[in-house]
Amino acid sequence: MTKYRLSFPYKGDTMNKDAKILGLGGVFYKVKDPKAYLDWWRDHMGADPTDWGNFEWASDGQSRTMMSPFPADSTYLAPSTAEFMINLRVNDVASLIEKARKGGAKIIGAVENTEYGIFGWFIDPEGIKIELWQEV
Repeated sequence: MTKYRLSFPYKGDTMNKDAKILGLGGVFYKVKDPKAYLDWWRDHMGADPTDWGNFEWASDGQSRTMMSPFPADSTYLAPSTAEFMINLRVNDVASLIEKARKGGAKIIGAVENTEYGIFGWFIDPEGIKIELWQEV
């Protein structure tokens, strides 16, 4: 059994019982060429990387994040072979799908307008399925 050493002053059962997850802090993943990957997102999707080599978006007061597990045999992440998908909340799914298409991304299906919002999907340059979600 692996033992973990806590890196903060831990005093047993005196931990805050009201502690809760406040939202997603980030998605971290490996890519073949981080610079080329950041450049693709900047050039084709308008996402400006920070000096640290990541993307950050400030909350607009409407933001919420989800963590959504799927069964191991789910095909929802297909055709990507990655074990995860990234969902991005956007303000114009159709336009961003077109930007992704022009950037050489593989578009998956058609943009869908559902009771949960407008959705579009593509496979990014690293083979990761990206889901765009626009609230309606």
